[in-house]
Amino acid sequence: MLVDTTAVPLSRHLADHVAAIGFDDLNDHTIDATRRALLDATGVMLAASGLAPDAAPFRAQVIAEGGTAEARVLATPMRVPMAAAAFANGALGHALDFGDTFDVGPAHPNAALVPALLAIADADPTIDGARFLAAMALGSDLACRISLAPARPFEEGGWYPPPFAGLIGAAAASAKLLGLDAGGIVQAIGLALCQASFPAEIKHDAATRLRGVREAFAARAAVSGALLAGRGVRAFAAPLEGRGGFFALHGGGVRAEVLLDRLGTRFLGDEVSFKPWPACRGTHAYIEAALALRSQTAADRIVGIEAEIGPVQEMLVNPPAAKAAPASAIEAKFSIPFTIAAALVYGSVTLDSFDAAALTDSAVLAIAAKVQPVRNPTWGRAEAASGSVTIVTSDGRRLHHAVPQAAGHPDRPMPNDSLVAKFVDCCGRAAEPITAERARALADHLLALGPGAPILPL
Repeated sequence: MLVDTTAVPLSRHLADHVAAIGFDDLNDHTIDATRRALLDATGVMLAASGLAPDAAPFRAQVIAEGGTAEARVLATPMRVPMAAAAFANGALGHALDFGDTFDVGPAHPNAALVPALLAIADADPTIDGARFLAAMALGSDLACRISLAPARPFEEGGWYPPPFAGLIGAAAASAKLLGLDAGGIVQAIGLALCQASFPAEIKHDAATRLRGVREAFAARAAVSGALLAGRGVRAFAAPLEGRGGFFALHGGGVRAEVLLDRLGTRFLGDEVSFKPWPACRGTHAYIEAALALRSQTAADRIVGIEAEIGPVQEMLVNPPAAKAAPASAIEAKFSIPFTIAAALVYGSVTLDSFDAAALTDSAVLAIAAKVQPVRNPTWGRAEAASGSVTIVTSDGRRLHHAVPQAAGHPDRPMPNDSLVAKFVDCCGRAAEPITAERARALADHLLALGPGAPILPL
Protein backbone atom coordinates (compact mmCIF):
# COMPACT_ATOMS: atom_id res chain seq x y z
CA MET A 1 0.00 0.00 0.00
CA LEU A 2 1.30 3.45 -0.90
CA VAL A 3 1.65 6.01 1.86
CA ASP A 4 -0.54 9.13 1.59
CA THR A 5 2.14 11.81 1.31
CA THR A 6 -0.24 14.50 2.54
CA ALA A 7 -0.63 12.62 5.83
CA VAL A 8 2.85 11.08 6.11
CA PRO A 9 5.62 13.15 4.48
CA LEU A 10 7.94 10.19 4.74
CA SER A 11 10.96 11.46 2.82
CA ARG A 12 10.94 14.73 4.72
CA HIS A 13 10.49 12.95 8.04
CA LEU A 14 13.58 10.85 7.38
CA ALA A 15 15.52 13.86 6.14
CA ASP A 16 14.62 15.86 9.24
CA HIS A 17 15.98 13.00 11.32
CA VAL A 18 19.24 12.76 9.32
CA ALA A 19 19.77 16.51 9.48
CA ALA A 20 19.09 16.79 13.21
CA ILE A 21 21.26 13.99 14.64
CA GLY A 22 24.87 14.84 15.45
CA PHE A 23 27.81 12.99 16.96
CA ASP A 24 26.86 13.96 20.48
CA ASP A 25 23.43 12.38 19.98
CA LEU A 26 24.92 8.95 19.26
CA ASN A 27 25.47 6.47 22.05
CA ASP A 28 28.85 4.84 22.64
CA HIS A 29 27.72 1.54 21.14
CA THR A 30 26.72 3.17 17.83
CA ILE A 31 29.93 5.20 17.69
CA ASP A 32 32.02 2.09 18.29
CA ALA A 33 30.04 0.06 15.74
CA THR A 34 30.49 2.80 13.14
CA ARG A 35 34.22 2.98 13.75
CA ARG A 36 34.46 -0.79 13.30
CA ALA A 37 32.51 -0.59 10.05
CA LEU A 38 34.76 2.20 8.77
CA LEU A 39 37.87 0.17 9.61
CA ASP A 40 36.52 -2.88 7.82
CA ALA A 41 35.32 -1.02 4.72
CA THR A 42 38.61 0.86 4.38
CA GLY A 43 40.67 -2.30 4.58
CA VAL A 44 38.52 -4.13 2.07
CA MET A 45 38.80 -1.25 -0.43
CA LEU A 46 42.57 -1.11 -0.04
CA ALA A 47 42.88 -4.85 -0.65
CA ALA A 48 40.66 -4.59 -3.71
CA SER A 49 42.94 -1.91 -5.17
CA GLY A 50 45.58 -4.61 -5.55
CA LEU A 51 43.47 -7.71 -6.08
CA ALA A 52 40.37 -6.74 -8.07
CA PRO A 53 41.05 -6.38 -11.81
CA ASP A 54 37.33 -5.73 -12.42
CA ALA A 55 37.70 -2.42 -10.57
CA ALA A 56 40.71 -1.25 -12.57
CA PRO A 57 38.72 0.21 -15.52
CA PHE A 58 36.80 2.46 -13.13
CA ARG A 59 40.03 3.80 -11.72
CA ALA A 60 41.49 4.24 -15.21
CA GLN A 61 38.37 6.05 -16.39
CA VAL A 62 38.41 8.74 -13.70
CA ILE A 63 42.15 9.26 -14.04
CA ALA A 64 41.76 9.68 -17.81
CA GLU A 65 38.93 12.18 -17.34
CA GLY A 66 40.95 14.26 -14.89
CA GLY A 67 39.46 17.39 -13.38
CA THR A 68 39.85 19.29 -10.15
CA ALA A 69 42.20 17.51 -7.73
CA GLU A 70 39.79 17.18 -4.80
CA ALA A 71 39.79 13.61 -3.47
CA ARG A 72 42.10 10.61 -3.53
CA VAL A 73 41.83 7.58 -5.73
CA LEU A 74 42.81 5.04 -3.10
CA ALA A 75 46.22 3.39 -3.36
CA THR A 76 47.33 5.85 -6.04
CA PRO A 77 48.89 9.33 -5.87
CA MET A 78 46.01 10.73 -7.94
CA ARG A 79 43.33 13.19 -6.87
CA VAL A 80 40.19 13.73 -8.91
CA PRO A 81 36.80 15.44 -8.44
CA MET A 82 34.71 14.19 -5.53
CA ALA A 83 32.14 12.26 -7.52
CA ALA A 84 34.88 10.69 -9.64
CA ALA A 85 36.76 9.54 -6.54
CA ALA A 86 33.54 8.05 -5.19
CA PHE A 87 33.14 6.21 -8.51
CA ALA A 88 36.66 4.76 -8.54
CA ASN A 89 36.74 3.87 -4.86
CA GLY A 90 33.14 2.69 -4.91
CA ALA A 91 34.15 0.02 -7.42
CA LEU A 92 36.46 -1.32 -4.70
CA GLY A 93 33.83 -1.44 -1.96
CA HIS A 94 32.30 -4.80 -2.87
CA ALA A 95 34.79 -6.08 -5.44
CA LEU A 96 36.24 -8.73 -3.11
CA ASP A 97 32.90 -9.52 -1.44
CA PHE A 98 34.66 -9.08 1.90
CA GLY A 99 32.74 -6.12 3.32
CA ASP A 100 30.06 -6.12 5.98
CA THR A 101 26.44 -7.08 5.39
CA PHE A 102 23.04 -6.60 7.00
CA ASP A 103 21.82 -10.17 7.28
CA VAL A 104 18.18 -9.31 8.03
CA GLY A 105 17.68 -7.35 4.82
CA PRO A 106 19.33 -7.45 1.41
CA ALA A 107 21.86 -4.70 2.13
CA HIS A 108 25.57 -3.95 2.22
CA PRO A 109 25.01 -0.57 3.88
CA ASN A 110 28.60 0.67 3.92
CA ALA A 111 29.90 -0.49 0.52
CA ALA A 112 28.86 2.69 -1.33
CA LEU A 113 28.53 4.87 1.78
CA VAL A 114 32.17 4.83 2.89
CA PRO A 115 33.72 5.68 -0.52
CA ALA A 116 31.14 8.46 -0.98
CA LEU A 117 31.85 10.02 2.41
CA LEU A 118 35.62 9.60 2.09
CA ALA A 119 35.53 11.53 -1.19
CA ILE A 120 33.67 14.41 0.44
CA ALA A 121 35.89 14.43 3.53
CA ASP A 122 39.02 14.33 1.37
CA ALA A 123 37.93 17.49 -0.40
CA ASP A 124 37.19 19.38 2.84
CA PRO A 125 39.87 19.11 5.56
CA THR A 126 37.57 20.86 8.06
CA ILE A 127 35.45 17.69 8.26
CA ASP A 128 36.58 15.83 11.37
CA GLY A 129 35.93 12.37 12.72
CA ALA A 130 32.84 13.41 14.65
CA ARG A 131 31.04 14.83 11.60
CA PHE A 132 32.09 11.86 9.51
CA LEU A 133 30.92 9.24 12.00
CA ALA A 134 27.56 10.95 12.50
CA ALA A 135 26.90 11.02 8.75
CA MET A 136 28.04 7.43 8.38
CA ALA A 137 25.92 6.12 11.26
CA LEU A 138 22.83 7.79 9.84
CA GLY A 139 23.49 6.66 6.27
CA SER A 140 24.11 3.08 7.30
CA ASP A 141 20.97 3.01 9.42
CA LEU A 142 18.88 4.41 6.57
CA ALA A 143 20.24 1.89 4.06
CA CYS A 144 19.32 -0.98 6.38
CA ARG A 145 15.82 0.45 6.92
CA ILE A 146 15.27 0.83 3.17
CA SER A 147 16.15 -2.84 2.68
CA LEU A 148 13.44 -3.93 5.12
CA ALA A 149 10.60 -1.64 4.10
CA PRO A 150 9.20 -2.61 0.66
CA ALA A 151 5.63 -3.88 0.56
CA ARG A 152 6.86 -6.80 -1.57
CA PRO A 153 10.43 -8.07 -2.03
CA PHE A 154 12.41 -5.91 -4.43
CA GLU A 155 13.44 -9.08 -6.28
CA GLU A 156 9.84 -9.79 -7.29
CA GLY A 157 9.92 -6.65 -9.42
CA GLY A 158 13.14 -7.72 -11.11
CA TRP A 159 15.47 -5.49 -9.10
CA TYR A 160 18.75 -6.12 -7.29
CA PRO A 161 18.25 -4.46 -3.89
CA PRO A 162 21.63 -4.15 -2.13
CA PRO A 163 23.01 -1.23 -4.17
CA PHE A 164 19.63 0.55 -4.14
CA ALA A 165 19.58 0.54 -0.34
CA GLY A 166 23.18 1.71 -0.28
CA LEU A 167 22.49 4.45 -2.81
CA ILE A 168 19.74 6.04 -0.72
CA GLY A 169 21.68 5.83 2.53
CA ALA A 170 24.80 7.23 0.89
CA ALA A 171 22.91 10.09 -0.76
CA ALA A 172 21.35 11.22 2.52
CA ALA A 173 24.65 10.91 4.38
CA SER A 174 26.58 12.72 1.63
CA ALA A 175 24.15 15.61 1.76
CA LYS A 176 24.49 15.76 5.54
CA LEU A 177 28.29 15.73 5.39
CA LEU A 178 28.17 18.58 2.86
CA GLY A 179 26.12 20.58 5.35
CA LEU A 180 22.76 20.51 3.56
CA ASP A 181 19.54 20.94 5.52
CA ALA A 182 16.61 18.54 5.52
CA GLY A 183 15.19 19.96 2.30
CA GLY A 184 18.53 19.47 0.59
CA ILE A 185 18.74 15.89 1.83
CA VAL A 186 15.35 15.11 0.29
CA GLN A 187 16.49 16.52 -3.03
CA ALA A 188 19.82 14.69 -2.88
CA ILE A 189 17.98 11.38 -2.55
CA GLY A 190 15.78 12.16 -5.56
CA LEU A 191 18.71 13.33 -7.67
CA ALA A 192 20.72 10.23 -6.79
CA LEU A 193 17.82 7.96 -7.76
CA CYS A 194 17.74 9.61 -11.18
CA GLN A 195 21.31 8.49 -11.83
CA ALA A 196 21.37 4.78 -11.00
CA SER A 197 19.40 1.61 -11.66
CA PHE A 198 20.17 -1.92 -10.56
CA PRO A 199 18.27 -4.63 -12.46
CA ALA A 200 18.42 -8.21 -11.21
CA GLU A 201 20.41 -9.21 -14.29
CA ILE A 202 23.36 -8.20 -12.10
CA LYS A 203 22.94 -11.54 -10.35
CA HIS A 204 21.30 -13.58 -13.14
CA ASP A 205 23.88 -13.03 -15.89
CA ALA A 206 26.67 -15.46 -15.11
CA ALA A 207 29.17 -13.59 -17.28
CA THR A 208 28.70 -10.10 -15.86
CA ARG A 209 31.34 -8.62 -13.57
CA LEU A 210 29.04 -5.87 -12.35
CA ARG A 211 28.03 -7.89 -9.29
CA GLY A 212 31.35 -6.99 -7.70
CA VAL A 213 31.72 -3.36 -8.79
CA ARG A 214 28.11 -2.12 -8.82
CA GLU A 215 28.69 0.12 -5.76
CA ALA A 216 30.68 2.46 -7.99
CA PHE A 217 27.45 3.68 -9.56
CA ALA A 218 25.72 4.11 -6.21
CA ALA A 219 28.62 6.01 -4.63
CA ARG A 220 29.00 8.38 -7.58
CA ALA A 221 25.27 9.03 -7.81
CA ALA A 222 25.11 9.73 -4.08
CA VAL A 223 27.86 12.35 -4.20
CA SER A 224 26.64 13.88 -7.47
CA GLY A 225 23.09 14.06 -6.16
CA ALA A 226 24.22 15.78 -2.97
CA LEU A 227 26.41 18.26 -4.86
CA LEU A 228 23.59 19.12 -7.25
CA ALA A 229 21.17 19.55 -4.37
CA GLY A 230 23.68 21.91 -2.78
CA ARG A 231 23.60 23.97 -5.97
CA GLY A 232 19.83 24.28 -5.72
CA VAL A 233 18.71 21.63 -8.20
CA ARG A 234 15.27 20.32 -7.26
CA ALA A 235 14.16 16.75 -7.87
CA PHE A 236 11.02 15.63 -5.99
CA ALA A 237 9.25 16.30 -2.73
CA ALA A 238 8.58 12.61 -2.14
CA PRO A 239 11.37 10.58 -3.78
CA LEU A 240 10.72 7.56 -1.57
CA GLU A 241 6.96 7.38 -0.98
CA GLY A 242 5.55 9.33 -3.93
CA ARG A 243 3.11 7.67 -6.31
CA GLY A 244 5.97 7.30 -8.80
CA GLY A 245 8.69 7.19 -6.17
CA PHE A 246 11.26 4.60 -5.23
CA PHE A 247 9.05 2.27 -3.23
CA ALA A 248 6.13 2.39 -5.66
CA LEU A 249 8.41 1.56 -8.57
CA HIS A 250 10.69 -0.98 -6.94
CA GLY A 251 8.82 -2.40 -3.97
CA GLY A 252 5.10 -2.23 -4.70
CA GLY A 253 4.72 0.38 -1.96
CA VAL A 254 6.29 0.98 1.42
CA ARG A 255 5.77 -0.36 4.91
CA ALA A 256 6.22 2.94 6.69
CA GLU A 257 5.90 1.37 10.11
CA VAL A 258 8.97 -0.76 9.39
CA LEU A 259 10.93 2.10 7.89
CA LEU A 260 10.31 4.32 10.92
CA ASP A 261 10.44 1.70 13.66
CA ARG A 262 12.41 3.12 16.62
CA LEU A 263 13.95 5.76 14.37
CA GLY A 264 16.57 7.66 16.34
CA THR A 265 16.81 5.13 19.16
CA ARG A 266 17.85 2.04 17.22
CA PHE A 267 20.62 2.38 14.64
CA LEU A 268 20.54 -0.67 12.39
CA GLY A 269 24.10 -0.09 11.22
CA ASP A 270 25.08 -1.38 14.66
CA GLU A 271 23.72 -4.77 13.59
CA VAL A 272 25.82 -5.52 10.52
CA SER A 273 27.78 -8.75 10.23
CA PHE A 274 31.49 -8.64 9.48
CA LYS A 275 32.89 -11.26 7.15
CA PRO A 276 35.54 -13.70 8.31
CA TRP A 277 35.73 -15.08 4.76
CA PRO A 278 35.90 -13.14 1.45
CA ALA A 279 32.79 -14.53 -0.22
CA CYS A 280 29.07 -13.91 -0.46
CA ARG A 281 27.56 -13.89 3.02
CA GLY A 282 25.20 -16.65 1.92
CA THR A 283 28.15 -19.05 1.59
CA HIS A 284 29.49 -18.44 5.09
CA ALA A 285 27.38 -20.95 6.99
CA TYR A 286 28.49 -23.63 4.51
CA ILE A 287 32.15 -22.65 4.81
CA GLU A 288 31.86 -22.78 8.58
CA ALA A 289 30.13 -26.18 8.49
CA ALA A 290 32.69 -27.61 6.07
CA LEU A 291 35.57 -26.43 8.25
CA ALA A 292 33.90 -28.05 11.27
CA LEU A 293 33.60 -31.39 9.43
CA ARG A 294 36.97 -31.36 7.70
CA SER A 295 38.88 -33.28 10.36
CA GLN A 296 36.37 -36.14 10.37
CA THR A 297 37.16 -37.57 6.93
CA ALA A 298 39.76 -37.53 4.21
CA ALA A 299 38.84 -35.84 0.95
CA ASP A 300 39.25 -39.07 -1.03
CA ARG A 301 36.62 -40.74 1.18
CA ILE A 302 33.92 -38.21 0.26
CA VAL A 303 31.33 -39.59 -2.16
CA GLY A 304 28.70 -36.88 -1.82
CA ILE A 305 27.92 -33.61 -0.08
CA GLU A 306 24.46 -32.25 0.69
CA ALA A 307 23.98 -28.53 1.24
CA GLU A 308 20.69 -27.55 2.87
CA ILE A 309 19.36 -24.37 1.21
CA GLY A 310 16.33 -22.12 0.96
CA PRO A 311 15.16 -19.68 -1.72
CA VAL A 312 17.77 -17.05 -0.80
CA GLN A 313 20.58 -19.50 -1.54
CA GLU A 314 19.27 -20.59 -4.96
CA MET A 315 21.50 -18.04 -6.71
CA LEU A 316 24.49 -19.69 -5.01
CA VAL A 317 23.85 -23.16 -6.46
CA ASN A 318 22.47 -22.35 -9.93
CA PRO A 319 23.30 -22.95 -12.68
CA PRO A 320 24.89 -26.11 -11.26
CA ALA A 321 27.69 -26.52 -13.79
CA ALA A 322 28.86 -22.91 -13.45
CA LYS A 323 28.75 -23.07 -9.66
CA ALA A 324 30.77 -26.29 -9.57
CA ALA A 325 33.45 -24.88 -11.86
CA PRO A 326 33.29 -21.06 -11.71
CA ALA A 327 35.18 -19.15 -14.38
CA SER A 328 36.04 -16.07 -12.30
CA ALA A 329 36.73 -15.06 -8.73
CA ILE A 330 33.39 -13.28 -8.33
CA GLU A 331 31.51 -16.35 -9.59
CA ALA A 332 33.46 -18.53 -7.15
CA LYS A 333 32.61 -16.21 -4.27
CA PHE A 334 28.93 -16.67 -5.15
CA SER A 335 29.15 -20.47 -5.22
CA ILE A 336 28.23 -22.75 -2.33
CA PRO A 337 29.83 -25.79 -4.04
CA PHE A 338 33.14 -24.02 -4.66
CA THR A 339 33.42 -22.45 -1.21
CA ILE A 340 32.58 -25.74 0.53
CA ALA A 341 35.25 -27.44 -1.56
CA ALA A 342 37.83 -24.75 -0.87
CA ALA A 343 37.20 -25.05 2.88
CA LEU A 344 37.56 -28.85 2.77
CA VAL A 345 40.68 -28.87 0.59
CA TYR A 346 42.60 -25.91 2.03
CA GLY A 347 41.34 -25.85 5.62
CA SER A 348 40.65 -22.13 5.30
CA VAL A 349 39.05 -19.69 2.89
CA THR A 350 41.12 -16.58 2.28
CA LEU A 351 41.67 -14.01 -0.42
CA ASP A 352 44.11 -16.48 -1.98
CA SER A 353 41.36 -19.12 -2.29
CA PHE A 354 39.94 -17.31 -5.33
CA ASP A 355 43.06 -16.63 -7.39
CA ALA A 356 43.67 -18.12 -10.82
CA ALA A 357 45.40 -21.19 -9.43
CA ALA A 358 42.57 -21.95 -7.02
CA LEU A 359 39.94 -21.67 -9.76
CA THR A 360 41.64 -24.48 -11.69
CA ASP A 361 42.69 -26.62 -8.71
CA SER A 362 41.58 -30.14 -9.64
CA ALA A 363 41.18 -31.18 -6.00
CA VAL A 364 38.80 -28.30 -5.31
CA LEU A 365 36.82 -28.83 -8.51
CA ALA A 366 36.46 -32.56 -7.81
CA ILE A 367 34.92 -31.85 -4.40
CA ALA A 368 32.73 -29.03 -5.72
CA ALA A 369 31.23 -31.40 -8.29
CA LYS A 370 29.98 -33.62 -5.46
CA VAL A 371 27.89 -30.89 -3.78
CA GLN A 372 24.14 -31.18 -4.26
CA PRO A 373 21.52 -28.79 -2.85
CA VAL A 374 18.79 -30.10 -0.56
CA ARG A 375 15.93 -27.62 -0.43
CA ASN A 376 14.21 -26.82 2.84
CA PRO A 377 10.70 -25.49 2.06
CA THR A 378 10.41 -23.82 5.48
CA TRP A 379 13.38 -21.52 4.96
CA GLY A 380 13.02 -17.86 3.97
CA ARG A 381 14.80 -14.54 4.34
CA ALA A 382 15.42 -15.22 8.04
CA GLU A 383 17.74 -18.08 7.03
CA ALA A 384 19.83 -15.96 4.63
CA ALA A 385 22.95 -16.57 6.73
CA SER A 386 22.05 -20.12 7.79
CA GLY A 387 23.08 -23.44 6.32
CA SER A 388 24.02 -27.03 6.93
CA VAL A 389 26.36 -29.50 5.28
CA THR A 390 26.15 -33.29 5.27
CA ILE A 391 29.13 -35.24 3.98
CA VAL A 392 28.50 -38.81 2.80
CA THR A 393 31.60 -41.01 3.01
CA SER A 394 32.59 -44.17 1.19
CA ASP A 395 32.13 -46.21 4.37
CA GLY A 396 28.51 -45.07 4.68
CA ARG A 397 28.86 -42.39 7.33
CA ARG A 398 26.81 -39.18 7.18
CA LEU A 399 28.71 -36.32 8.81
CA HIS A 400 26.41 -33.41 9.52
CA HIS A 401 26.96 -29.89 10.82
CA ALA A 402 24.35 -27.11 10.96
CA VAL A 403 25.05 -23.39 11.37
CA PRO A 404 21.91 -21.46 12.37
CA GLN A 405 23.72 -18.09 12.11
CA ALA A 406 27.09 -17.71 10.44
CA ALA A 407 30.05 -16.29 12.35
CA GLY A 408 30.45 -12.52 12.22
CA HIS A 409 26.83 -11.79 13.09
CA PRO A 410 26.29 -9.40 16.05
CA ASP A 411 25.25 -12.42 18.10
CA ARG A 412 28.57 -14.06 17.15
CA PRO A 413 30.71 -10.98 16.60
CA MET A 414 34.24 -10.67 15.28
CA PRO A 415 36.31 -9.18 18.10
CA ASN A 416 38.39 -6.09 17.43
CA ASP A 417 41.60 -8.15 17.34
CA SER A 418 40.21 -10.20 14.46
CA LEU A 419 39.00 -7.11 12.62
CA VAL A 420 42.41 -5.50 13.00
CA ALA A 421 44.16 -8.65 11.76
CA LYS A 422 41.85 -8.67 8.73
CA PHE A 423 42.59 -4.97 8.15
CA VAL A 424 46.36 -5.48 8.35
CA ASP A 425 46.20 -8.35 5.87
CA CYS A 426 44.08 -6.26 3.50
CA CYS A 427 46.44 -3.29 3.72
CA GLY A 428 49.36 -5.51 2.75
CA ARG A 429 47.55 -6.47 -0.45
CA ALA A 430 46.85 -2.90 -1.63
CA ALA A 431 48.15 -1.66 -4.97
CA GLU A 432 50.56 0.41 -2.87
CA PRO A 433 51.06 -1.98 0.08
CA ILE A 434 51.00 -0.63 3.61
CA THR A 435 53.35 -2.19 6.14
CA ALA A 436 51.89 -4.14 9.03
CA GLU A 437 53.21 -1.60 11.53
CA ARG A 438 51.67 1.32 9.66
CA ALA A 439 48.40 -0.59 9.16
CA ARG A 440 48.10 -1.30 12.89
CA ALA A 441 48.66 2.39 13.65
CA LEU A 442 45.98 3.31 11.12
CA ALA A 443 43.60 0.76 12.66
CA ASP A 444 44.20 2.27 16.10
CA HIS A 445 43.42 5.70 14.66
CA LEU A 446 40.16 4.60 13.06
CA LEU A 447 38.98 2.71 16.15
CA ALA A 448 39.46 5.87 18.22
CA LEU A 449 38.16 8.32 15.61
CA GLY A 450 36.33 11.29 17.06
CA PRO A 451 36.14 15.08 17.33
CA GLY A 452 39.05 16.98 15.80
CA ALA A 453 40.65 13.90 14.22
CA PRO A 454 41.42 13.58 10.48
CA ILE A 455 39.54 10.78 8.79
CA LEU A 456 42.09 8.70 6.90
CA PRO A 457 45.70 9.86 7.31
CA LEU A 458 47.24 7.62 4.66
